Amino acid sequence: MWGFIVALVSGALMSIQGVFNTEVTKQTSLWVSTGWVQLSAFAVCVLAWLFTGRESIAALWQVENKYTLLGGVIGAFITVTVIQSMGALGPAKAAMLIVVSQLLVAYVIELFGLFGVEKAVFEWRKVVGMAVAIAGIIIFKWQK
Repeated sequence: MWGFIVALVSGALMSIQGVFNTEVTKQTSLWVSTGWVQLSAFAVCVLAWLFTGRESIAALWQVENKYTLLGGVIGAFITVTVIQSMGALGPAKAAMLIVVSQLLVAYVIELFGLFGVEKAVFEWRKVVGMAVAIAGIIIFKWQK
């Protein structure tokens, strides 16, 4: 149950953040806004680290698959693409497309066992579920 609650909160926060970042971008620029997001996130993480367990930063260099350390770099591009998509499509359409893209890519990662994820078996019901989500986007976007 906790996982569901956290996922729902995450989705809500991502939508709110996207709207906030898009507004900041309108008043500054794409890279200023993105830089602020990443810098302020870094500051929050440093403060959280200071007030919690204070694990050794050196542990980062012990991570086995070094490519996984690129998550922050990917995070910068996530911020940029969310800002651009929300600015171009509006929050609801952008969020729907982002979520469907996440589903598709996550399912491919599971199917092929990429990046150390346990390999999953192909299931038609998951493909049908994604097709329903895509149909939902078409219906949502449909204009008279």
